[in-house]
Amino acid sequence: LDHDDTNTNMDTVLGKDTQLLKKDSTIAVSDLPKEGVIGLYFSAHWCPPCRGFTPKLADAYNKIRANGKALEIVFVSSDKEDKAFTDYYAEQPWLALPYDKRDLKNLLSKKYKVQGIPSLVLLDAATGQTITKDGRSAISEDPEGAKFPWKPKTLLEAMGDVLVKPDGTEVKREEALKGKHFGLYFSAHWCPPCKMFTPQLSELYKKVTKTRDDFEIVFVSSDRDEAAFKSYHGDMPWLALPYANRDGKTALSSLFEVEGIPTFVMIGPDGKTINAEARAAVSSDPEGKEFPWAPKPVEDLEAKGGALNESTALVAFCEGVSEERAAEVKAALEGLAKEVIAKAAEKDEDPSMVFCVATDKEGNIGKQVRKLCELGEVEEGKVHMVILDIPDQGAFYKYEGGDVTAETVREYVTKFEGKSLTRSQLGA
Repeated sequence: LDHDDTNTNMDTVLGKDTQLLKKDSTIAVSDLPKEGVIGLYFSAHWCPPCRGFTPKLADAYNKIRANGKALEIVFVSSDKEDKAFTDYYAEQPWLALPYDKRDLKNLLSKKYKVQGIPSLVLLDAATGQTITKDGRSAISEDPEGAKFPWKPKTLLEAMGDVLVKPDGTEVKREEALKGKHFGLYFSAHWCPPCKMFTPQLSELYKKVTKTRDDFEIVFVSSDRDEAAFKSYHGDMPWLALPYANRDGKTALSSLFEVEGIPTFVMIGPDGKTINAEARAAVSSDPEGKEFPWAPKPVEDLEAKGGALNESTALVAFCEGVSEERAAEVKAALEGLAKEVIAKAAEKDEDPSMVFCVATDKEGNIGKQVRKLCELGEVEEGKVHMVILDIPDQGAFYKYEGGDVTAETVREYVTKFEGKSLTRSQLGA
């Protein structure tokens, strides 16, 4: 599928020449509505939660459209065979991606990081830009479309105008954060990993703020009541979102796709996200020398392991070589990694690939990936390399070349993008 990187609209999302099913006829993607909202509905007949949600979504779809709102939905099937898709689509009132468009279905699942179904991704019909990946909640909570087009609150709207100090004193958010880098700390007193991480973060905060005045943290509480929030916040040296601002907390969790706590997100003075997954970077930098903890082009596998389930990753295994050689391999990856990051930043997207090195023989994630990709035990003096593409139904591609250099890394990735590498399957 040829995507036009210079423009973002539904043509570039679905391919302008793609013909969608419209019950007994078809409609070209280029003829989709140019305003309103288009939802991509990832679902399958074999999935019980999907079968439970589909009738509710159909009812909401009909009501919202009857209310004059420009909503269209495209069914993107995860059914296991064409007949199941056909039977399931017969129950649905909207459009569908043809079942034989498996490559496009996989591309969409990967692009929007769909890890479970049912999932409803809502897009701006005019631009193709994502409104929310949690359209299921948006429409479930608003089945008549009163809040259409369900655009989420911005960062500042979600935070509101007021923050609180540990003693409960209110401060104006604009004044407290003006010109500062700040971290959003999603945490709760009842969470054991949070109670372990909070003292580390507190020590780091004190060290950094001793030498600079452009750093702040805002605690975003998942505590179950205000008393627990006040008790926990009282042990912290930074600001917090008022507990009463539950809507703001929900909006921030959605905005940064927080799926578990503790989560630490770093924001720049311009309000742009520096690192939505800064916890690992902060944990490995107790002196704060790498402030403001922007993602590195090439990360340690043990720190970046969480990204493997939702991103394509190139991993170089250097456990069996010297520190000097491992540094050379890392440098060989960095040039291309920086290019990938820069290209993604231009389009305000996540990088198409993450780059990692494994150097710890005892690293749990390294051991798991080695086993899954059938790389065998660590060999002294040997560098292994693999492209792991779990979002593409658990694919991986072993590096079969010679020495690892900047040139061979680039050639390896080019072959991957051109689909000329030998695909292997996790768990096969």
